[in-house]
Amino acid sequence: MTLTLLHSGTSPYVRKVDVLLREAGLADRIKRTPGSGTPLQPNEDAIRVNPLGKVPALIRDDGPALYDSCVICRYIDETMAGGRYYPETRLWEVLTLEATADGMLDAALLMVYEGRLRPEEKRFEAFVEAQWAKIDRALDALESRWISHLSGPVDMGQIAVGCALGYLDLRHGARGWRETRPGLAAWYATFAERPSMQATVPQG
Repeated sequence: MTLTLLHSGTSPYVRKVDVLLREAGLADRIKRTPGSGTPLQPNEDAIRVNPLGKVPALIRDDGPALYDSCVICRYIDETMAGGRYYPETRLWEVLTLEATADGMLDAALLMVYEGRLRPEEKRFEAFVEAQWAKIDRALDALESRWISHLSGPVDMGQIAVGCALGYLDLRHGARGWRETRPGLAAWYATFAERPSMQATVPQG
């Protein structure tokens, strides 16, 4: 079966898929084609396979394309990686951790879009700060509740958190998320050195 991933070099959701593929030794099993766009100018190839016009999207030759990084990662784990990254023994914790990381990314992207896509005279600073407040609370939760899980065997929750923190460094580094979270900062410093993370550092 041929699998093709529509991707973007800066999408943290695409990075989740790429890190998983590399961790599982599957990076060479999936073809890649560009699919980046913006909410105002979505990519035409992405629209053809995903009505939402978003990446990542995984094109299959035996069924409709799959989209949303959580769906694609679960598919890869179930069909190609042997259920290693969503282990049944701690599935609900992994899914919750992944949802927390993805919620951080959603808020971080809205902050970027507010600055890049909305005309300057219409930008809403209170909205931006409300998005950061979500991220700030999530970071506190990771520091206080999840360090022991993050320090365990690599799973999809860890991958998602690693990609989310990498995106904060890329787009919101001045916010200084590490300052009051020494445990999370130490964990990420180690996790970011994994070959899968080093090979997928976003460009742009």
